Amino acid sequence: MPNLDISRAQRLDQKVVELLPKLSRAFAAKLVEEGRVTVNSVPQTKAGYKLREGDEVAVDYDVSELEQIPDIDLPILYEDADCVVINKPVGVLSHSKGVFNPEATVATWLRRRLNPVWEDSPPTDNRAGIVHRLDRATSGVMICAKTPQALHWLQKQFATRNVHKTYMAVVSGHVDPAEAIIDMPIERNPKAPATFRVGPQGKHAKTAYKTVASNDKYTLLELKPETGRTHQLRVHLEHFHHPIVGDRLYDGEPADRLYLHAESLEITILEGHERKVFTAPVPPEFREMVG
Repeated sequence: MPNLDISRAQRLDQKVVELLPKLSRAFAAKLVEEGRVTVNSVPQTKAGYKLREGDEVAVDYDVSELEQIPDIDLPILYEDADCVVINKPVGVLSHSKGVFNPEATVATWLRRRLNPVWEDSPPTDNRAGIVHRLDRATSGVMICAKTPQALHWLQKQFATRNVHKTYMAVVSGHVDPAEAIIDMPIERNPKAPATFRVGPQGKHAKTAYKTVASNDKYTLLELKPETGRTHQLRVHLEHFHHPIVGDRLYDGEPADRLYLHAESLEITILEGHERKVFTAPVPPEFREMVG
């Protein structure tokens, strides 16, 4: 890549993203740490290195490598000029977690649908247009933004809890009472940092549930989270001694998938400020489990 003059002081990894906006900040830092970025022809391995006026930066990376990511087709539930709503399949990541990898995600699928307005304010990471996240193992409704304005508009509603989400889950055992609210704080589990647990030092978390169907072994629950903590539904149900079937992280019974599905999302879209409810049909195997 040709050398470019630096017009203002900034971190080296920020400059790499500015030069190659398709890269995430974390991946840019990785390139620096690997010695693939030079400042005035000298390799610089500190991502936080502060550039000075007149410094010349060169990046040893071919952005065509990004084109190696395979295309995928995702079921579209709704689309307009500002947003697209999908029924995310099981096994698809919402976005890569920082470091570049060749796996197709919702974010890579979304790139070709982003409005050209992004070019005036290029995204600085690999989450462009991602409003909220569903775990890889969770299926269902997911809304994505196609413009920076729509991204801000939609994310603000999640931040202020002005969205209503409904999930369906198959859990182990017979749930009693059949309907209740679980109001228990959730904190990161220091013994297993990739997981969470109910704990007194945690953040407020509240989940309403209602039994839809059951048999001697399983219960199909409708879940309405009033907060949006990471793994909230999975942690609450495991603590309640009714883990979600297929949940390997939270003591769920082994199964062919995680039996958690985002069935509906109520939100106000940017176009016309219209309040809408988007629905993804519950996979048939959920009811088959309790039939």
